[in-house]
Amino acid sequence: MLGLTTAGAGRLKSLRRSKLYDLLAALPLIAWCAFWGARMLPILVQQMMLVKLFIQTDPTVLPIDLVLSLISKLASLAYLAFLIVFFAIRYIPQASAPGLHPRFAALVGTYLSASIVLLPFQELSPVLYMISLLLMITGFVFAIWAVLSLGRSISILPQARQLVTSGPYAFVRHPLYLGEMTAMLGIAMQYSVPWALLLFALQCIFQFWRIKNEERLLLGVFPEYPVYVARTARLVPGVY
Repeated sequence: MLGLTTAGAGRLKSLRRSKLYDLLAALPLIAWCAFWGARMLPILVQQMMLVKLFIQTDPTVLPIDLVLSLISKLASLAYLAFLIVFFAIRYIPQASAPGLHPRFAALVGTYLSASIVLLPFQELSPVLYMISLLLMITGFVFAIWAVLSLGRSISILPQARQLVTSGPYAFVRHPLYLGEMTAMLGIAMQYSVPWALLLFALQCIFQFWRIKNEERLLLGVFPEYPVYVARTARLVPGVY
């Protein structure tokens, strides 16, 4: 009986290290990205048609906020598309952080921001609305750069796949989170304050917890990680 139990545990461990298991684990994340992309697509199409109409009639009266809003949605849709691709083809993890707490922090840090869009919209001045759109564009473009650099090493849960030190990772250790938080700050500005900003702050707390869990794992897996830590900032060079 002990031999059967040991053999079963061995097969389960082998399954967890397979690409099929990793793909099945990524399916909820892929579905989540596809869901938000599908929700965004009709609005994106409407804005593209409206911009086209302005260009065909009188480009001089094309509202800049409409252009920025369109760019922000294109960037966010591209970001979701890249996530779907890399979640599907990512490397099998070499190690994962043990326990429930690291997983809980990662999942809350990822999905809590979705609750912001359930709040009612708030009216913004033209200046604040422009700032909001610019934050979204900057954040999503930076996040896309981070995702493309991370490539097949991407993960939501604290897992070690391959150590990436190129692209934005040459300057900061967590550029993907920096891009996401910048974009989410822009989004939060468009919803009911103070609740949206409170949710954003709470998400940031879980992201910082997530960062520490990931760094603890990477320190134990990659011998070269301490050297990388010594020459890079966590999020903002010269600040943190």
